Amino acid sequence: MRITSKGQVTIPVEIRERLGLLPNSEVEFAVEGNAVRIRRARGARRRGRGHSIVEHLRGKATSGMTTEQIMALTRGAR
Repeated sequence: MRITSKGQVTIPVEIRERLGLLPNSEVEFAVEGNAVRIRRARGARRRGRGHSIVEHLRGKATSGMTTEQIMALTRGAR
């Protein structure tokens, strides 16, 4: 793994998935001897993937339908 000129490195997907590190997750670094430990930040709220997806999509509907019309569709009434 190489460090970029900005000091960035990519955390491998296997590690991110194992630790549940999603985009915008907060992490902490701790120096232990001549090694660095990375972990989820203490006190950081752990939100699931579903929550992240909903937040990403919030406010992006472009159907032009009202909430009542959308709810009627989801209930099978037309």
